[in-house]
Amino acid sequence: QVQLVESGGGLVQAGGSLRLSCAASGRTFSSYAMGWFRQAPGKEREFVAAISWSGGSTYYADSVKGRFTISRDNAKNTVYLQMNSLKPEDTAVYYCAADPQRKLPTSLRYEYDYWGQGTQVTVSS
Repeated sequence: QVQLVESGGGLVQAGGSLRLSCAASGRTFSSYAMGWFRQAPGKEREFVAAISWSGGSTYYADSVKGRFTISRDNAKNTVYLQMNSLKPEDTAVYYCAADPQRKLPTSLRYEYDYWGQGTQVTVSS
């Protein structure tokens, strides 16, 4: 079992920045890949970014590449999503997810077994 708790969401103006955190507990955090997804009202949950067990490999959706950075601190059992140059279309509930069966990152939603409760990010124009 893995428990995930996100934090760091909020309201920000377009062009601003936020850093999301996801604290994990349960299985050995440093042994598996992690991901971030988001879901806007009326839309399906979509992939944002993912990171390998060691942090050495990352993967981004085209819509956030160059603006968002995923990282992890295995000593703190935490994964981060640094979001810069935010746009109104980034408004969504952001979820972190754990994939204990994989070490390498994936964008496939069904691969992730555990999800956090989500944190709201709202970008005003």
